[in-house]
Amino acid sequence: MFYWFLKFVGIGPAVRVAFRPRAEGTEHVPTSGAVIIASNHLSAADWIFMPLSIKRRVTFLAKAEYFTGSGVKGFLQRAFFSGAGQVPIDRTSASAAEDAIQTGLRILRDGQILGIYPEGTRSPDGRLYRGKIGVARMALQTGVPVVPVAMCYSHLRLPFGKKIMRVRVRFGEPLDFSRYEGLAGDRFVERSITDEIMYEIMTLSGQEYVDVYGATVKKSMSSGGSAADAVATLQPPAAEAADRAPTSLAG
Repeated sequence: MFYWFLKFVGIGPAVRVAFRPRAEGTEHVPTSGAVIIASNHLSAADWIFMPLSIKRRVTFLAKAEYFTGSGVKGFLQRAFFSGAGQVPIDRTSASAAEDAIQTGLRILRDGQILGIYPEGTRSPDGRLYRGKIGVARMALQTGVPVVPVAMCYSHLRLPFGKKIMRVRVRFGEPLDFSRYEGLAGDRFVERSITDEIMYEIMTLSGQEYVDVYGATVKKSMSSGGSAADAVATLQPPAAEAADRAPTSLAG
């Protein structure tokens, strides 16, 4: 109930008035049954704008730190994120990736919508980074479709030098990977599927694609320097990068 309260009363109306988010392609989201919604990740507010665009509830996997606070603040934070459709995942443990996948599978087997960011972290510079294969593994093990989504942000200039953010959420056609049935666990197949998903997100968003994990770039940036500097060091040579760019025919 708290999820719907936030969507239609607590947060949703104010967000719609302030940012006027526009949605395209919402007809591509199935009206029932399990589905994975795979999105790029540009802002901490992505998980607010995208669910507002569709009628069904979306459940996201969130870092466990949101649920471990103490005192009144911790209680309120846990209540908010739980009510907003977030499921805690401990990203610090050795089994974090597998735990996240198992939690995602449970959500999908319950017939729900699972929202996921294949990049695994927010983009450090607005570009689209390499996707992790967890999304492919869940799609293969459940047989559910994957709907690619692009979060697009722009700024409208107002008088006196002020600007206001405008948001557009673009949903692509569902991707069916039934041709790979029975191949869950094959890392080549899972990489091919992930690259196909990232290609569709790239097409919808218009972002430049970088064949490096965003988390790796952020780790490199922690010692100083920009994302561009980190990518220049980590990215494969231009000829090799061209061969590895995601395509709609991956796999």
